Amino acid sequence: MRYAQRHAPHLSGGLLALMAGASLLVMARPTLAADQATDPRLAEIKQALQVQENRLNAQEQQLADQQKTLANQQAEIDRLRAERDGLLADIRAGRSDALAGSDTAVPYASLSPNTSSAPGALSGSDASTSGTPAMTVSQVEPMRPDPLPQQPVGAAPPPKKVEEVAALPEHVGVLTPKGKLVFTPSLDYVRSSSNRLVFRGVEIVPGIQVGVIEANDADRDSAVATVAMRYGLTSRLEVEARIPYVYRHDRVTTLAQRDETINRTTELDGQQIGDVEFSARYQLNEVRPGRAIFVANARIKPPTGLSPYDVGYDQFGVATSLATGSGFWAIEGGVTMLYPSDPGVIFGSLSYLHNVPRDIDKEIGGAMVGRVEPGDAISASLGFGLALNPRFSVSFGYSHSFIFPTKTQIGNTIQQSNSLQVGSLLMGWSYRLSDRMTLTNNFEFGVTSDAPDMRMVVAAPMSF
Repeated sequence: MRYAQRHAPHLSGGLLALMAGASLLVMARPTLAADQATDPRLAEIKQALQVQENRLNAQEQQLADQQKTLANQQAEIDRLRAERDGLLADIRAGRSDALAGSDTAVPYASLSPNTSSAPGALSGSDASTSGTPAMTVSQVEPMRPDPLPQQPVGAAPPPKKVEEVAALPEHVGVLTPKGKLVFTPSLDYVRSSSNRLVFRGVEIVPGIQVGVIEANDADRDSAVATVAMRYGLTSRLEVEARIPYVYRHDRVTTLAQRDETINRTTELDGQQIGDVEFSARYQLNEVRPGRAIFVANARIKPPTGLSPYDVGYDQFGVATSLATGSGFWAIEGGVTMLYPSDPGVIFGSLSYLHNVPRDIDKEIGGAMVGRVEPGDAISASLGFGLALNPRFSVSFGYSHSFIFPTKTQIGNTIQQSNSLQVGSLLMGWSYRLSDRMTLTNNFEFGVTSDAPDMRMVVAAPMSF
């Protein structure tokens, strides 16, 4: 009894502790059950988070790829712009390798001039045997880079190739690049005709004439096949050589009426190598925006063709065949102006041709021909060229030449011919067949009585 009373507090404390532990066990059972139920949900959430993280990583990689693609495209555009600017600078400086050697189009015209002699300036007897100045345009439409895609793409697109244009009407083309050769075969056709009515006598009253009436009808045709080679010594200097083969045919009908009517028709032919030409062109100034380009021209023509004084003559001094050359040395100097105005080019030229006099000292038709001084010529032209598309271009202009009189010593007298005014309207077109070959066609239509009726030139410049 005493023992129970002594140890009662300890027993009651232990009992209370045992009861508290039992309560905790009872309360812990729902918590453990809840934890066991929550574990699958946590696993599902972790799995969903992992899937979302993988998606974000994939999107970040895709964005990085897109940024890299855009950077590549921007770098390609910058490269094309830099190449375009460099080609533009080369073209404005007169270096045509930008046209001939690049796969991308250039955004401007590139030109260099060349002028030919005035018609008839070298012969003095036939104004239809020589050419007149013509102009050429080389024009290309500006190249625009491809716009950036609206949606990301997997790879940068290749640069778009634009066809080049080298519009080259006769005698004016791009300056040949250093170390490059341009070979140009061409065919030149000239048609000239004249009709004259001459009355030698007196007119008693209007409508009643006493004397001789002569009517003269002359038709002259000439065809010249030429091979020309142009070579670039530097980026601003080129030289050229031209070798022509000339065929001429004249048909002259004379009608004379005195006591009776006399009708006589004469036909003459001639074919042989013509006068070869050697020329050089040099660009005088550097190209600057808003300023014209000036090119100096020099040309020399030796008398390699058959001279008018070397053909056969009958006893009356009438030629039995036709000449294919002038018979005189000729030297020409001039300057050409080119003013680019996109998409066209304005051109103008001024030149002076000097024919070197010489002593013929030959008897023709019973008359001794001594010293002959062929008339010099001053020529000028003005026009413009226009590119209609990257391959096709046209040009229009006007050319005029003043030919001074020719002085001829016959026996002890000096005879002087009349001066000539040769004016022609110019028209031409050009089509680029390939990167190395261009087809050109030029026309000249005479607007003065001394000019040929029509001239047509077909050429096919090829670069190497």
